[in-house]
Amino acid sequence: MDLTSKVAIVTGASRGIGKAIALELGQAGATVIVNYNRNAEAAEAVASSINGIAIQADVSTEAGCQALIAAANEQGSLDILVNNAGITRDGLMVRMSDDDWNDVLNTNLQSAFRLCRAATEIMMRARSGSIINITSVSGIRGNAGQANYAASKAAVAAMSISLAKEMGRRGIRVNCVAPGFVATDMVDAMNPKIVEGAKAMIPMRRLAEPIEIAKVVRFLASDDASYVTGQQWSVDGGLGG
Repeated sequence: MDLTSKVAIVTGASRGIGKAIALELGQAGATVIVNYNRNAEAAEAVASSINGIAIQADVSTEAGCQALIAAANEQGSLDILVNNAGITRDGLMVRMSDDDWNDVLNTNLQSAFRLCRAATEIMMRARSGSIINITSVSGIRGNAGQANYAASKAAVAAMSISLAKEMGRRGIRVNCVAPGFVATDMVDAMNPKIVEGAKAMIPMRRLAEPIEIAKVVRFLASDDASYVTGQQWSVDGGLGG
């Protein structure tokens, strides 16, 4: 799964799953554009440990997405795009504000749409490329209190399958990875009783480590997955996503 000479963008790459993906792609030889929004120090640490470039950009905006594409163009190509950036604004739908709905859709769905649209323009010229969109088991199963998040992730999955059908003849592959519960700082901040309840539902009886998601992304980014497109791979320990 060698990625030498490839240029990759990973959004939301200063921590958690995005950090693990950036490190994994970088260790495979790719030049990685490490996107972050707020934590410059963490992003610089990721970039400096691989052949990486930390780029601040709010991907919920058109300007932020264009800044990442410009960074890729400066490297001469864009071979891999990983749309990982995402936020939650959890709450029961009956009490959910328009802002909480729109903020999640703008960050999770609109950013993926804008970056996929821009990336395919570059990749079509090379007639090759791999796009991996990070979705979620919540987008498959739904989750109480996450109507906005689940909707955004389900929409990204459907968009990805449609894009794969459009781009297949141009040599561009589009896939999704749908993690289940992953041991990240987001989970660390949750009520321990909720985390233990989640583990009890998972046949493997543990949370995923971020590297376990990253290794699947690395495979899909590589030529080893040259005939894989239009798929959503659940990495959920058997939860059933």
